[in-house]
Formats: sequence, structure tokens, C-alpha cells
Amino acid sequence: MRTFVIFFALGVFVLQQQTELPEIYCLSLGVALGLMLLAWRCISTLGLLGRCAVVVAGVALGFSCTGIMAHSRMAEALPGSNEGIDIALTGTVASMPQAMERGVRFEFDVETSSVVTPSHISLAWYRNEHGELTMPRAGERWQFTVRLKRPHGNINPNGRDYEAWLLERGIRASGSVRQSEPQSSMRLDDFVWRPSYLIERWRQNIRDRFLVELQEAPYAGILVALAIGDQQAISPELWQIFARTGITHLMSISGSHITMLAALAYLVTAFLWRRSTRLPLFVPVQHAAAVGGLFAAFCYCLLAGFAVPAQRTLYMLAVVAVVSVVRREMAASRVLALALLGVLLIDPWAVLAPGFWLSFGAVGLLLFVGTGLRGKDHWLKSWGKAQWAVTVGMLPALLALFQQFSVVSPVVNFIAIPVVGAVITPLAVAACLPGLGVLLPVAHWLTSLLMIFIEFMANLPLAIWQQAAPPMVYLLIALGGGLWLLLPRGFPSRWLGLIAFIPLLTYAPARPAANTADIRVLDVGQGLAVHIQTANHDLLFDAGPAFSADADSGTRIIVPYLRALGVRGLDMLIVSHADRDHSGGAESVLAMVPVTQIKSSLPFEHILSAQPVQHSDCIAGESWDWDGVQFQMLHPDQELINHRVEHRTNDLACVLRISAGGRTALLTSDIEAPQELVLVAAVPDKIAADVLVVPHHGSRTSSTPEFIAAVGARDAIFPVGYRNSFGHPKADVVARYFSSGATLHRTDFDGAIKIALSEGNVHIEHERDVSRRYWHAR
Repeated sequence: MRTFVIFFALGVFVLQQQTELPEIYCLSLGVALGLMLLAWRCISTLGLLGRCAVVVAGVALGFSCTGIMAHSRMAEALPGSNEGIDIALTGTVASMPQAMERGVRFEFDVETSSVVTPSHISLAWYRNEHGELTMPRAGERWQFTVRLKRPHGNINPNGRDYEAWLLERGIRASGSVRQSEPQSSMRLDDFVWRPSYLIERWRQNIRDRFLVELQEAPYAGILVALAIGDQQAISPELWQIFARTGITHLMSISGSHITMLAALAYLVTAFLWRRSTRLPLFVPVQHAAAVGGLFAAFCYCLLAGFAVPAQRTLYMLAVVAVVSVVRREMAASRVLALALLGVLLIDPWAVLAPGFWLSFGAVGLLLFVGTGLRGKDHWLKSWGKAQWAVTVGMLPALLALFQQFSVVSPVVNFIAIPVVGAVITPLAVAACLPGLGVLLPVAHWLTSLLMIFIEFMANLPLAIWQQAAPPMVYLLIALGGGLWLLLPRGFPSRWLGLIAFIPLLTYAPARPAANTADIRVLDVGQGLAVHIQTANHDLLFDAGPAFSADADSGTRIIVPYLRALGVRGLDMLIVSHADRDHSGGAESVLAMVPVTQIKSSLPFEHILSAQPVQHSDCIAGESWDWDGVQFQMLHPDQELINHRVEHRTNDLACVLRISAGGRTALLTSDIEAPQELVLVAAVPDKIAADVLVVPHHGSRTSSTPEFIAAVGARDAIFPVGYRNSFGHPKADVVARYFSSGATLHRTDFDGAIKIALSEGNVHIEHERDVSRRYWHAR
């Protein structure tokens, strides 16, 4: 059984790596083959051939069943002709609304619609011009006028796959509520009966009560997350602290929380059952306690939103409860295998989530080091061994998934796990019950005490180790070394396992050769961020947009990208001008990445930095050479800088020319027609380029015919957001570049775009082609 489940999981994983889904008839044949092999194995006594049959059956069924489910989900798509039009629909709010800076976002089950739409969508509802917003509640039926778009996310190297996340949640379109007419949004029913809506309404009521009773308490979001699994209640600043200390798993509902709660329910049920003189005659105490513990775990999982760690723990507890009731023994590895099978049958897209690998990996490691050791060691020593096993065994996975791991994690977890799991979480869950809100201040006080220790550890200079995303071969070597290191005492040469970590911890990605440059226009939506890398230097030109008051492209896209690439610092950050779609992520980059120098058309006081950084203005005529690559600033001139307060921000935008191996790229930021004509007249030889990052995202205010002709680019890149509200790039501007003979590239269609400048050659690569998966927007 364990062999079958492992290879079933392998089949699921392989399917999720496909760029296109196989035809449905091929998948049906795969299911038939798998079932026939399993049936043959059941009646066969052949040893090796029987095992081979189980392996092939597992892969075939995992691959084929997942493919059939994927076909079904992908078929429910929003037709392209229905994007961006007003759609009248009615339906039910299917999830707790999540607050945003300018409104709320929630999932919505469509019941009726004026055109063809998916049945499950995500909607944003923004405040009106008066700042007013009606807060919807889970389970309410509403009539809306909306505009929708198909699933689409930013695609960058080693970045978060938002489209995969939407697919896993069954969200096949997203959009916003229109407020053009007073009656376009109307509540039709206060509550629509369905178990899932009831649970979401219950969760929302608990969240609202927690936030009211705790008011402005700094750690109220932690208690909300521990009680109902609402991770968005925790601020980004706290998540950074948890990442530096390696306890992010504790601040959401994890398997350890559910297990402790189930154990508590087991003890309470057993205690009460024994008090009865009749009930034990019908149902033994152990059976009743097992059912009581499982029921408590099930209720907590529902309250938590049924995330992967919660599912894994619930299925494991269910198997243990069933085994207890039927009075059979089962190995812990079989219990874990059945839990894995249950998760994949219900949610085959779980393999795309980091939590899947971390959750099952951690439990597997604990089983690996704990086999045969129960009762031999003091509990404190066993606890220390468990922490050591998880730290060593999960280090390769953490570097592969997040490119960092916490050095102080073993110490912090040693204290935090029992405090959070055995004290704070039970108090937070108990406070969900009516009349027990008095427990919330106690839980918050304990959380505050714990956070003093956690914040101290997070602020240590060497609290975290960061590393470039490793190749798969280094990851597998380190995983093998970790298992070798964790073998039982007495096994010879266990220390050799440490050697297997050396390639992983010392890996540095290859950089461009001398006289060449790699330029990557990142996919940051409606904004601009360009990373230029030479043999020994790194430059970031603009830092993308700010998405909200506490989220920007710096934290979400640029810093993770630089970390995965192994960039530990920037030699220069250029902030071309003040517009938030170019400067919105600059403060986050400065807060998280060492920067040697800033160039900008903004006054220095407009760029907040926690680190001392040399600052200078962008001045036309400046030039420098890095590793045989020439950089030259073409705009603005000194006169514009001297009178910058009199000019619009776009008038001051920095323009950078990059030359390597006789090939040139031109980064133009948001210059408009007057600045283009000045450049054409003043430096016509300098603006000629092989690659042009199109001015102002393809707006009609820029890209004059004279400028396009003077540049003569063979490749034109439009940095734009998918279906952005400005309508960039404008159709006539696109046609103008097309008529010039340039090959056109767009970040909304192509993802991040890499330009490699080398001797006599320009090579362009699209991230959507490199990391293509079957669910990605075409």
C-alpha cells in the first residue's frame, strides 16, 4: 500500500508539471490500465512482477485521475469575449470577506448571470467616491453588476504562481463590483442555507468578535489566525519576523495544534465517559475517546478552512481512530501514507503548495528518527532530537522553496511550539465559544510575552541564512545526506552526511561573462522594474508599483527574485521618477537588500531608507563601465534637475543606455513626446538601440514616429499589467511599433522578459515559455 501511494503521488506531481493536458481519452486509458494492474496484483502471487505492477498502477492512476480532474476544472472558463464587459449576476458570498486598503475581496458562487461565467469567482468591492462601503457577509445572496477577467498572475523566475493558487481554489475568474448605478448592488437574502456558508459565517462572526474585543491589541491577528486559520489577519511585518525565526508554521493552524486539541478532547471524553455507569457498557471508553478526539479535530479543521496541514492531520487521526475502534495495529508509516492519499484524492493541486511538502516532510522525518525509540529517552532529550531532525531534514526543502532558512529556528521552536500549541491555541479556540471571550486578554498577554523573545531572536544579526535557489541535483544530494545524518546511533560514519550539504550551501548561480549583460524586465503588473546583471555587478532600474499600504512589488516580487538569483546586494538602484508604479517598491528593496548607491530624479528625502546610501541625481552625460558593459545616462539634463519642482514627474524620468558586445538596450521609463523629441535632436546616435523598453507603457503620450525611427529597435518591450485600467498599450501605438518592423514583447503576455546582450548577439527569453504549465494564461 505504501509503495502504491508513493507512486500515486509521483503520478500526480508529474501531471502538474505538464505544459499541456493530455487528451481525455489517453487519461481514461491510463485509469483503465492502473485498475487492471491493481486487480492483477490482487490475484497474483508473483513477487517482483507484482511490485512492478503496483508501481506502474500508482503512477498511471495518479497521473490519469489528476488529469481528468484538471480537464473538468479547466473547462469552466470565462470566454474571452466576456472579459471587461458589464455582467449582471446573482449569487452568494462564499467566503469571509478580506479587507483591502480600498475595499474588500471575497469569493462568490454565481447562481444566475447575463452571460456565460464560471460558477466560482473572486470579486473585489471598492469604496465609492464618498469612501463608503457596505461590508458583505458570508452566506448572503447578492445581485451585482461586475466586470471579470480570466485568471492571470505575474510570472517571474522562482516567483509565486498566483494562477496555480487560483486553480487550486477553483476560482476561474476574478473581477470587481461596478457601482455605476445605485441599484447595481443589492442584497437579496440575509443567509442562504448551505453547510459551507454556515461555517464561513461562523468564522466571520468569530473574527469580528475577536477584533472588537481586542480592539487595537498588536497581536490580535495572531489569535485570529490560530483560532480560525485567517492568515491575512497577521501583518506583513509580523510574517517577516516569523520567517526570520522559522515559526511561520506555528502562526497558522498546523498539525501540531490539531493533534494537541484532539488529545485534549480525547482526555476530556474519556474522563466524562468513565463517570457514567451505563455508557461504557455499550461503547468502551477508548473507542468513545477516540471518536471524541476525532470529532474535535474535524470541527477545528472546519474552523481553520481545511488547509493541507489540517487535512493531513485529520486523515491521520481518522485512520488512528478507525484502527482503535476495530482493534487492529497499523504502522505509523501506513497511517501517513493513507493521509497522503486522502489529501491527493481530494486536492491533487496540493502538491503545488509549499505547505504540502513541509507538512508531510516534517511528519515523515519525525517517524524516521522516532522509530523504535519510544520510552528509551527522557522526554526533553526526545524533544531535542525531534527539533534537530526537523531542522536538518527540512533545510534543503526550505532553501529550495524560499531560498532561506532560520538559523535560530531550533531555539525558537523549542520554546514556541509548546507555548503556542499547548497554551495559547487552546485559549484562542476556547474563546470562540459564547461566553468565553474573557480568555482572549489572557491569550494575548501570553502572546505578548512570547513575542518579546521572538522579536529579540529575529533581530540577531545572523538570525537567517539566505541562499540562491539550488539545482535539483544539489537538493537531492542534501536530502540524502540529511537522512544519512539522522540514522540511528551506532550506524557508521553518520558525519559523512554533513558533506552532502556543502554543494547546497555553497552554490552560486553562474553570472554573465565579461563584456556581456543579462537584463530582465520583471513582470510587476502595471509598472516597471528592470534588473541588469554583469559579471560582478547588479543594478535595479525602478522598483515596480505599490499595491497597497502594506504590500508592494519590492516585497512580493523583486526581493524574492533577487534572493533566488543569489544577489546579496545591489551596486546601484535607479529610481527614474516619483510615479508610484516605478518607485512603489523602492523602500522595501532598501529595507531588505544592501544598496551601495541610489540615482534618481527625486530629491533624496523622498526616498526613505533604513540604511546609509550614497545618493546622486540622474544627469545626462554620466557614464560608467562595469565588467566591459557601458552604462550612460541620457536624460534628464542638469537644467531640468535644477528646476525639477517646476516640472511634471514624467518630464524628469531617467533614461539609461546599456551597451555590451556591440549591442544596446534603451530603458526609457515614462518619458513623453517632448522628451523624446529632445533626445532625437540632441543625441540621435546614442538612442539607437537593438532593444527598447517602450516609453510610458505604450501610452499615446509617448512613442512618436520620430522617436521610433531614431531608435530603430528590433525588439520592443511593453511593461504592462494585464487588462490594466489605463488601456496600455494603446492599439495605435502597438501598430506603430509593428509597422517599424520590431518584434513585440509584453510582460502581461510573456511574463518576465530576459535580454542577453553579448558579442554581436541579442537573445530574448520569455518566462511564460520557460515555466509554462497547463493552467497558465495563453
